[in-house]
Amino acid sequence: MATVGADLDVEALLRLRLLASSMRGAKKPPRSALPGAVMHQRRGRGLEVYDIRAWSDGDDIRHLDRNVTARTGVLHVRTFRDERERTLMLVVDFRESMMFGTRRALRSVAGAEAIVALGWRTIEEGGGVGLLAATNQGPRFIGRARGPRAMTSLIGELAVAHRAAHEHPESADPPLVDVLKEAEGLAGESAIIVATALDAPGEGFDAVAERLARKRDLCIVLVTDRFETDPVAGAYPYRTQDGDAGWLRVGRNAKAPAADARLARLQRLGVNFLQLDAALDVESMMSTLEQLHG
Repeated sequence: MATVGADLDVEALLRLRLLASSMRGAKKPPRSALPGAVMHQRRGRGLEVYDIRAWSDGDDIRHLDRNVTARTGVLHVRTFRDERERTLMLVVDFRESMMFGTRRALRSVAGAEAIVALGWRTIEEGGGVGLLAATNQGPRFIGRARGPRAMTSLIGELAVAHRAAHEHPESADPPLVDVLKEAEGLAGESAIIVATALDAPGEGFDAVAERLARKRDLCIVLVTDRFETDPVAGAYPYRTQDGDAGWLRVGRNAKAPAADARLARLQRLGVNFLQLDAALDVESMMSTLEQLHG
């Protein structure tokens, strides 16, 4: 029997489709990817800005980027490519450290809700998604979806992966950097969004994250529990993954700096990020996720 807030509710995740389609900035999918049914050679420079680089001999002066040129004092031009279908590689952290929560839901559940909501929005806009889970046994590729029926199937598989993570706890989290590397290999040119608390990032995480942020769109949805950011004074029993146990005493007006330190780390690496409180109800969570539009 599913426990509210501790297990993934497939029915609730399916209902996120309606909320995702009504998010601010959501676009209606085009009727077709290309007009007409006749194959033809693409002409022109395309419409999507691909890069902004310094001027070189032979560049078209019509492509000058006035803003960057004015800011740097050096001529810069825009390069373009054909518009491409929007795709996302979505990653959710189901490692043992994510199975923690003191309010509405575990961090793992809140992270899955956020990832599914972003997946539904991409599907409703006519795009495609890939789904990868970080588990105690290593990265687990859930699959790819293009269309509502395939997305529904992925949600069912995601619930199975979360249930398996509950049933097979480990003494320590495997490094998150391994999941980033796996996502990079699977993503192609897709943007990568990772819902995680950033525990046990592993050796080399900073270098990989910085490289991904420089080469492509990488965003971390940092899932936090209210106890991390605003703990209530009191004495709390605890047991660590290493088997240590005892009591944690929290004084009045105590503030846990862990979340702030993680956000500062991501900012230093140049990684886009968004902090998500696991205690938020679904409607408030969707409002927060609207900041990731585009």
